[in-house]
Amino acid sequence: MSAKRLLLASNNAKKLTELRALLVPLGVELLAQGDLAIAEAAEPFDTFLENALAKARHAAHASGLPTLADDSGLCVDALGGEPGVRSSRFALDAGQGEGDADNNRWLLQRLHGQSQREAAFVCVLVALRHAADPEPLVATGRWPLTVLDAAQGGGGFGYDPIVRPRGARAGSVATLTEAEKNAHSHRALAMRQLVAQLRERWLW
Repeated sequence: MSAKRLLLASNNAKKLTELRALLVPLGVELLAQGDLAIAEAAEPFDTFLENALAKARHAAHASGLPTLADDSGLCVDALGGEPGVRSSRFALDAGQGEGDADNNRWLLQRLHGQSQREAAFVCVLVALRHAADPEPLVATGRWPLTVLDAAQGGGGFGYDPIVRPRGARAGSVATLTEAEKNAHSHRALAMRQLVAQLRERWLW
């Protein structure tokens, strides 16, 4: 491949910004599927890998471009891995509201009185050369965390205000700078693996 262009199978602006920054070493132009009027794909599966593959295939088929898809979420040990792939709709599925603030409130409510607070942000990235690519690139990142008792900080998005990197003594992910987050996050860990694969397998 000569042109280093990837289509991101997402319309999440914050995710697009984060992934663009992580792709800088390769000089890749990352496009958003919304720019090509491609609708969001269904995410009916129970694993990050299956959903990422479904999103990548959908966008690659619609665009004809090499495509990158991300599926990620928060997995809490005490909840058997929930909210997992349903992280963005955790409160909605339970009839407890909708959006980041309600997701955070509902999670803290579910963990009330629970001493086991271990969790992790998990990210699976999938890259396809085309929709029928028989050899997708797959990378996984896992960021160990502790769930706090209350929100801290105003940065980040999603569950960032209520989780702290495991081993940190203060603050939350929402108190980290963008550079700090990009150095340690689940998405950064997965992207480092993917960049190595893009260089080796796609000769980028």
